[in-house]
Amino acid sequence: MSTEGSRRRDVTVADVAKAAKVSKAQAARALGNYGAVSDDVRERVLAAAEELGYRPNELARSMNTGRSNTLGVVVGDIENPHFGLATRGITDTAKKSGYNVILINTDEEKQAEVDAVRVLLDKRVDGLIVAPASSTDFPHLREVQESGRPLVLLDRAAEGLEVETFAVDMGPVSYESTKQLIGLGHLRIAFVSTLKSEQPYREGMALESSQIADRVDGMRRAFQEQALPFPADLVRLNAGDAGSIKAVARDLVTGPDPATAIIASDGLIALSVVEAIQESGLRIPDDISFIMYDDFAWTRLISPPLTVIAQPVYEMGRAAASALIRKIEGRPAAASGPELHPRLIQRGSVGAPRTALEGTLSLG
Repeated sequence: MSTEGSRRRDVTVADVAKAAKVSKAQAARALGNYGAVSDDVRERVLAAAEELGYRPNELARSMNTGRSNTLGVVVGDIENPHFGLATRGITDTAKKSGYNVILINTDEEKQAEVDAVRVLLDKRVDGLIVAPASSTDFPHLREVQESGRPLVLLDRAAEGLEVETFAVDMGPVSYESTKQLIGLGHLRIAFVSTLKSEQPYREGMALESSQIADRVDGMRRAFQEQALPFPADLVRLNAGDAGSIKAVARDLVTGPDPATAIIASDGLIALSVVEAIQESGLRIPDDISFIMYDDFAWTRLISPPLTVIAQPVYEMGRAAASALIRKIEGRPAAASGPELHPRLIQRGSVGAPRTALEGTLSLG
């Protein structure tokens, strides 16, 4: 017995063929846009499909054509506005080219990334965009590349893997921003990152994220250029949720040899660090200077507006999607790729440390 709430039977190719008075094979060719079919038959089939509300079986079509018109995207933290903006660039570009996007979040866990890649391959995506959790340990990505499935990387490199990578070189801008802080008198400059590590940071240790490694290296080079000791004790990793980030920030600004400047590696970290500084009764930049990576609207609205290292995040996502679609469709690479350069934007959150100001006053 059927009831009003019973599940409606899906309209099939056979139903469309019957309504259009053509063979099932003709209907399938017209609906799948492959093979030879007359204009008259195509018009009748498409009209019948619209009238019946026919929806194609995407899995069956991908098996017939070898294409699903779907891109798989794997990122570490979709809550992070950095990845949200990059994903928007990917989806906007994919939509214009007739592709859908399946997005999977991994929480920066390597095993979750391995599982995500496997799921997307099982879904028969035409290609993959991955922001690798590790730049040094990625056998699953090497397997994707060796299988011939199109792959591009987003935001981070994978050392030794010959694949197009759309990321910003952070070394020079990290060096520039640190050099400016040192020029103002800051010798205790902290860096806070969510990068997971089993050990506390020590100078010279290998870091799994190419992005974080470049940023720390840029800071270290700025200190070395001035023949100053690099404050490795102020490089803090494993800053996970808001509570742990705030605990790290409080430790940095209240310890026996506190930081006089803090650099946050992303917007989520920045929010918690700024809140912890305010809760500690300190003021930016009077008591502590502050810089963050990425530029979002709220950074200009708080008081004082934050000095930031801006990245072309949307453009990075758009470029990654364009490159992947080009690979899928077998088109040659462009003569030159897009220029993805960061820039330091000076606002009001950086000043001379209080110790330097007091020294200047005493000399006066």
